[in-house]
Amino acid sequence: MDPSQIFLFAGIAAGAGIVGGTLAGLLGVGGGIVIVPALYFALSMTDMSPGFVMQVAVGTSLASIIFTSASSSWGHWKKGAIDTDLLKLWAPFILLGTILGGIIGGLVSGQVLIAVFALVAFVVALDMILRKPASGGTGETRSFSRPVWAASGIFAGGISAMMGIGGGSVCVPVMSFLGYDIRRAVGTSAAIGFVIGLPGAITYAITGLGQENLPPFSVGYVNLLSLACLVPLTMTFARVGVRLAHSIPQSRLRLIFGLFLIATAANMVRDLVSHAG
Repeated sequence: MDPSQIFLFAGIAAGAGIVGGTLAGLLGVGGGIVIVPALYFALSMTDMSPGFVMQVAVGTSLASIIFTSASSSWGHWKKGAIDTDLLKLWAPFILLGTILGGIIGGLVSGQVLIAVFALVAFVVALDMILRKPASGGTGETRSFSRPVWAASGIFAGGISAMMGIGGGSVCVPVMSFLGYDIRRAVGTSAAIGFVIGLPGAITYAITGLGQENLPPFSVGYVNLLSLACLVPLTMTFARVGVRLAHSIPQSRLRLIFGLFLIATAANMVRDLVSHAG
């Protein structure tokens, strides 16, 4: 990677940090929904092995989510928007799913990760845009049996680790379906992002050890250069997102969430098709 590529890569990572951090606080998605495509785009312009581009983007995104979710969670905690009882119930299963998803993501083809990212993002986007307000945020919350919580937690953790996101894309719609206020769902999801980010990043770092043609300053599939650009900005702008989340109407917040996911999914599908061609 020559100096011009490093400068461009750092610039894209910094921009992703600003937008991703804001979205982390606003939508509880850990910022990965923006960071992964941005890093993927930047890494695609370097001379690294194309087969590892998506793994590095996902692994680095998960590492950044550790810090983003900590900042975002603190802001939501001060506003009383985190359900600690739900965290205690759901977190162990999400942790298990994250480890399994991280192992799978570090071993399969990068094209598989792109397909998973695009498919899940598109489905969740439609759910959030089309769901009627009465099905979420009504103040009367429902629940699942413990086996269903276990299955949904493992699924959420696994998919999030394969997509490089903080869990909001799966967890927020589930909590919305159960009747949680959208702001409380976003706040709790921000805390779940830490449960996903830490073990997910460690798993990608381990599975990527020894791989050749990775970008400079990489520990396995986690790139420390981009992480240094991302973290200060994501942590700062996550707090901006928290303030926005508590000032925007719930219906508009769901719409914003859905539109961002659709845009991201469409971009990844386009890239997947171009590679297939």
